[in-house]
Amino acid sequence: MTRRVVQFGTSRFLQAHADLFIHEAREAGQAVGPVAVVQTSGSPSRAGRVAAFGAPGGYPVVIRGLENGRAIERRVTVTSIDRGLSATTDWDAVTALFVDEAEIVLSNTGDTGYALAAADRGGGWIAAAPPASFPAKLAQLLYRRWQAGGRPLTVLPCELIHRNGRVLQGLVLDLAREAGLPDAFLAWLREGVVVTDTLVDRIVSEPIEPVGAVAEPYALWAIERRPGLVLPCTHPCITLTDDLEPYERLKLHILNLGHTVLAEIWQREGRPAGETVREILADPAIRARLDALYRDEVVPGFSARGMAEEARSYVAATLERFLNPTLDHRLADIAQNHAQKVERRVHAFLAWVEEGGAGPACPSLRALAAAYPSASPPLHSPKDQDSR
Repeated sequence: MTRRVVQFGTSRFLQAHADLFIHEAREAGQAVGPVAVVQTSGSPSRAGRVAAFGAPGGYPVVIRGLENGRAIERRVTVTSIDRGLSATTDWDAVTALFVDEAEIVLSNTGDTGYALAAADRGGGWIAAAPPASFPAKLAQLLYRRWQAGGRPLTVLPCELIHRNGRVLQGLVLDLAREAGLPDAFLAWLREGVVVTDTLVDRIVSEPIEPVGAVAEPYALWAIERRPGLVLPCTHPCITLTDDLEPYERLKLHILNLGHTVLAEIWQREGRPAGETVREILADPAIRARLDALYRDEVVPGFSARGMAEEARSYVAATLERFLNPTLDHRLADIAQNHAQKVERRVHAFLAWVEEGGAGPACPSLRALAAAYPSASPPLHSPKDQDSR
């Protein structure tokens, strides 16, 4: 017996992340999958991708970049996905699959994937075919599953939203309450459906048409432990943890913070418009500045919170990712919404370190923070998981 996975979202990210992990687990003999992918947006531009998911022979994922200091490239033909469905045209089939077969649900529905449409308010989602927004689609499918007996289910959202599981579960519960659905259904949503927080981390740099992707070697899928949680598989890149915050802090205050510091240098010093992370770090003086920042301010800040070894290891991995010779990560893209990113990555780091007691002086980071005064109280929880 295998564990059927239903995935909402056709993103190249999941193709080279969770879907690849499940493929590798299946190849190793684990009873997991297959995966059915559901397009939630109804975008005609992705119709070809939906059809291609069901093609025999799988799709390619190319892993390319630096790993332990060596340039690597390997190609994997991923065969974990057995069909593609559109919520717009195949809603009856999606419903049947979800109610009768699903054991694990994955989602990656984009930056606005949790936004509720007006048509889904007041219970309008219950009879829609399909509801407009992803939370309402999920609410209806869960309601149909509960009506059919309510077998347990694990939901693993992969959107880059802080506490994504708690947010998504809260939206579904709110929709159910607003619609006046039975208390027994609400109880099942809380007790029979495990919706947990996750953190995903991998740069997937380009698509391969119609389905497939090119990705860096580094990958992480951190999943917060919950009673009754069923993992889709075991895999070296999957980490089960009691607390996601350390992983969120490492990503936010090392990788993301490093991007923002480089974007600040790029803007202030008038560097070339199309310069990439790799190219700016080819300048020995700038590489030395970033190394010193990590060594003298960032790692000591993590040390003050009891995370010195984890920070050193993540800095090493981050620098290797920044220097990936096959990844063109433009600083102009990273510099978008720069002031907000300084607040989330730099102001929040300084506040977190101060909250922990005696920490480093952080003169460079304090100077950067002072150039972009915070308009709100310091953030004490990580809220920005953008890979830029």
